[in-house]
Amino acid sequence: MGRLFGTDGVRGLANVDLTAELALDLSVAAAHVLGEAGAFEGHRPRAVVGRDPRASGEFLEAAVVAGLASAGVDVFKLGVLPTPAVAYLTGSTGADLGVMLSASHNAMPDNGIKFLARGGIKLDDKIEDAIEVRVGEEWQRPTGAAVGRVVDDGQGFETYVSHLVRSAPNRFDGVKVVIDCANGAAYGTAPEALRRLGAEVITYAAAPDGLNINLNCGSTHLEGLQREVIGHRADLGIALDGDADRCLAVDANGELVDGDQILAILALAMRDSGRLLNDTVVATVMSNLGFVQAMVRERIAVEQTKVGDRYVLEAMKAGGHKLGGEQSGHVILSDHATTGDGTLTAVMLLARIAQTGKTLADLAGVMTRLPQVLVNVKNVDKNRAGTDATVQAAVAEATKRLGDTGRVLLRPSGTEPLVRVMVEAESSDLADEIAHALADVVEGALKL
Repeated sequence: MGRLFGTDGVRGLANVDLTAELALDLSVAAAHVLGEAGAFEGHRPRAVVGRDPRASGEFLEAAVVAGLASAGVDVFKLGVLPTPAVAYLTGSTGADLGVMLSASHNAMPDNGIKFLARGGIKLDDKIEDAIEVRVGEEWQRPTGAAVGRVVDDGQGFETYVSHLVRSAPNRFDGVKVVIDCANGAAYGTAPEALRRLGAEVITYAAAPDGLNINLNCGSTHLEGLQREVIGHRADLGIALDGDADRCLAVDANGELVDGDQILAILALAMRDSGRLLNDTVVATVMSNLGFVQAMVRERIAVEQTKVGDRYVLEAMKAGGHKLGGEQSGHVILSDHATTGDGTLTAVMLLARIAQTGKTLADLAGVMTRLPQVLVNVKNVDKNRAGTDATVQAAVAEATKRLGDTGRVLLRPSGTEPLVRVMVEAESSDLADEIAHALADVVEGALKL
């Protein structure tokens, strides 16, 4: 059996890859591993369980709840709430374990299970490995009063929305925003939080039916939001994904404002208010060079990590940094959250607009996105990408040609036999030319 856990929990086609049986067994194993690690010591264990609106989440939730309760864990069912809400509630309620059922921005037929440790933090890789080993093992089952109890928790919505409102540094009165909820988990919480903070809110894709999550909407399909913003003459639009852990935006003209630009805006806001510890922001190696250049101009240091929000969070913890994120819109504000929170990001973005009186386009203008071309070179020996002399010579030549006005990044895929060739340059034509030339070299030198 291959590794079940990926970079963000266990994910796959619901009822094929991710079955009710697997969900139950994973939950039992998680309870055992965390219990033996001392997470439940001295008290009766408690877990919170939430999900996004996918139809498959209904039976998978039942399986997770059954597994946990059968292992002696009391379960509080949160219902449909965003991933960051489950993370927050895991911490605020003192739960020993949080479970979120979602496949994030994936299409509706997929689903996933994400386990969170006490405090609402992602499980360590070693804990995930231990859970995998224990899946399906024989075990001594509790009986009588030792089995877990199951309760519907109706307070999660209000607790989380109140947290979002308290996190805002100022109100947004006079700001008109369209929010695309991706027919996902934040269809209720996100509009409510923004309204309570004074914004005029127009909702889009906020009517989930279990089948329409991420369907031509959300952070991976911005066309509808762009039309709505222009049609309603709104100040901006916010696009969440299915579980609302990421946020992208569009300005009043319908132009995309991506995660790098949002990160730049929030970095300046936090620096100006004295909340950007060490004047440092954490980003990944895929962040646009324009973002790095803008931060250098503003005398803000950028610490770059491997791609993945877990690596961003690790670097933030290690350095005590308060802000980090990815181009995809995962933004972590560690003063308020333990994970990326799309609605919280939107709250901080609207707060900056209201506080400065500037448009989103003006604020995003702090950085200029360099044209970026990404080419996936398939069916190659990705493990030799960093050592092959021919490939490295081509990279060195391209880097020399670009100078300070661009960059080259070759990155082996973590899941497929391919190498990603990314080039940034002053013009799209130049980036495209160099990227495809390098891709040809990689294909010729590393072909399987």
